Amino acid sequence: ALMLPLLAYVLTGIGEGVTRSLFGSGAVIAFGKRFFLFLAVRTFVKDTLSDPFLKALGRFVLVPIAALYVLGILDPVTAKLAEIQINLGNISFSLLSLIRGGISAALLFWLGRWSNHRTEEAIRAQAELRPATRELATKAAQVMIFGTAFLLLMSIMGIDLTAIAVLGGALGVGIGLGLQQIAANFVSGIILLLEGQTTVGDYVELDGGEKGTIVKMTARACVLETFDGKWIVVPNDHFITSRVVNYSDQGSANRYEALFSVSYETDLNTVPELIERAVAALPFVLKAPEGPDCELRAFGESGVDFAVEYWVNGIDDGKNKYGSQVLFAVWNALKEAEIEVPYPHRVVELRQAK
Repeated sequence: ALMLPLLAYVLTGIGEGVTRSLFGSGAVIAFGKRFFLFLAVRTFVKDTLSDPFLKALGRFVLVPIAALYVLGILDPVTAKLAEIQINLGNISFSLLSLIRGGISAALLFWLGRWSNHRTEEAIRAQAELRPATRELATKAAQVMIFGTAFLLLMSIMGIDLTAIAVLGGALGVGIGLGLQQIAANFVSGIILLLEGQTTVGDYVELDGGEKGTIVKMTARACVLETFDGKWIVVPNDHFITSRVVNYSDQGSANRYEALFSVSYETDLNTVPELIERAVAALPFVLKAPEGPDCELRAFGESGVDFAVEYWVNGIDDGKNKYGSQVLFAVWNALKEAEIEVPYPHRVVELRQAK
C-alpha cells in the first residue's frame, strides 16, 4: 500500500522535470507530486507505524506538515512562526524553535526510553555480574541516555547552555528545598548499589517491621515482596538511616529454633538426644556450622519447656516451611518414645474451713 503512492510520487517528479524543461511550467504536475507524497505519508503513519506513541506523533505532526506542503503554504507558515519571538529571562527563542523543540523532545524521549529498555535488558542478561553491579550499571546507563537526550534537545532548540546554567542554578535552590527527600533517596540508592550489602533477591527485615524479598531497586525506593504476595515500597534512605537485618546475603546459613514442651513425668535427660537425632534426619538441616542443639529452657506451669536450634541454608519466609517440618519431626519423635506433650491445665485444691 505504501509503494503505490511512493512510485506515483517518483513518476510525477520525473514528469514535472520533463514538463518544466519543455514548456517552462509544471504547476499542476507539481501539485500532483506533492499530493502523492501526502498519500505516502498518510499510508506510512496508518499502516506501517505500529508503536502507539509514534503513530500518534505521525497523526498529529507528520500528516499536518505534509498537508501544509501539499497546499504550498509550508514555507510561509514556517517563516511566520520564526518571526514570533519568546523571551524568558536571558533566553530568547522563536515560536518555531519551541514547536521544533517540542517535537524533538517527544522523539528523543521515545528514543531514550527505547534505548534504556534495550540497554537494561542487555545488562540484566549478564549473569556473571553481581546483582548490585547490574543495578548500578542500569542506573548509570539511564543517566547517560537521558542526559545525552537533554543536551541534544538544547542544541536542536538553539538554546545557549550557559543561560540554562544560570537559570538552572536559581531553580535548583528552590527545587532542592522541596525535593530534598527525593534527592536523599536517590543518593541512598546509589550508596546501596555501590556497597552491595543489600541487593535484589535478599530477604531483609527493617526496624519498622517490614519483611520481604527485594524484587526491585529503583532510584527512589526498594520494593519488597512478602511471602503472601504483597509488595511493600520502602524509601532507599530507610536502608541507610535505620537498622536492616539481611537474612540471605547470597545464600548464607541461618539459625532458627522450635519450641515445645513435655510432661513433668518425663525423664528429661533423654529428651535432648532424642530430639536432636530426629531433627538432624531432616534433609534441609545442616551439620555445619553446628548440628541441631536441644536445650531445656524453663519449667512452665503445664510442662517443661525445651527449644531445639537448627541451621538451614535458606530462609523460613513462608515459601520454605522449615519450622513446620521441624515441629512435625519433634511431635513424631515424642509420640514414638511415648512422651506426653502437655496441654494447659491447672490443679485446683479445695480445702475445708476449720
